[in-house]
Amino acid sequence: MSRAYVFPGQGAQTIGMGRALAEAYPASKAVFDEVDAALGEKLSTLIWEGDLAELTLTKNAQPALMATSIAALRALEAEGFGLDQVSFVAGHSLGEYSALCAAGSLTLSDTARLLRIRGQAMQEAVPVGEGAMAALLGLDFETAIAVASDAAQGEVCQAANDNDPAQVVVSGHKAAVERAVEIAKARGAKRALLLPVSAPFHCALMQPAAHVMAEALAAVPIAKPLVPVVMNVRAEAVMEPDRIPDLLIAQVTGSVRWRESVLWMEKAGVTEFWEIGAGKALSGMIKRTAAGATTRAIGTPEDIAALKA
Repeated sequence: MSRAYVFPGQGAQTIGMGRALAEAYPASKAVFDEVDAALGEKLSTLIWEGDLAELTLTKNAQPALMATSIAALRALEAEGFGLDQVSFVAGHSLGEYSALCAAGSLTLSDTARLLRIRGQAMQEAVPVGEGAMAALLGLDFETAIAVASDAAQGEVCQAANDNDPAQVVVSGHKAAVERAVEIAKARGAKRALLLPVSAPFHCALMQPAAHVMAEALAAVPIAKPLVPVVMNVRAEAVMEPDRIPDLLIAQVTGSVRWRESVLWMEKAGVTEFWEIGAGKALSGMIKRTAAGATTRAIGTPEDIAALKA
């Protein structure tokens, strides 16, 4: 039996996430305190008591989701479920930074600052209203790539997230993404719908943000991970610190190859996937991709108590 810890991306945020962990575990509270200090603001107050619309702004959601994931990890470690029991870590989009922090490649403070920079840069790369993302349900990745290509018509439209065998997200110029929704329906998609996001992530329109992240990552030390990190743009494990910055930069404009990453881990012997942090979105994707795998979502003290029962 082999286990992987996986870390969620944007969309999982909720007001109050991680609060019960911080109240139950001093090591979890310390995570939120350190992130607040690194950012020079009380992000924890926004997470626990704030307005969901403000938390959902990508500059806030990215460090907030990471903090919640690492708080859950610290609680797990306090109960004896540390990385010594894990074969791989991986994360979806911003979750890749959580995975690298979990594996000791990035310090918590650096991770928080990088995600604040990443969130701001991704938001500023495209004026609000010019870009969009849409989920295509019931089409495989190859079909989605063809849909995006046909929808582009001189604009940008790319398959951005290969989430599971029947869910692909496309990203690009708003008009092109709207065309992709209609083309997808005509080609047999069960559903195709625009997503409530503030920018077109993981496509060529994010190139300005990739430049910003190249600069930011060059200033941050990256250590060898304690366990192999299955990286989004490669869909395979990476251990070499000098490869990590380029893969994080490529991820800004490249596809999140989540389905392939899950299949790679399954082939490498992983039978259990524990989703660390907010929500259960990855667990659903994993079950649809690797039918024989078991999944657990760990985001509350009750989830951790159930492990010991």
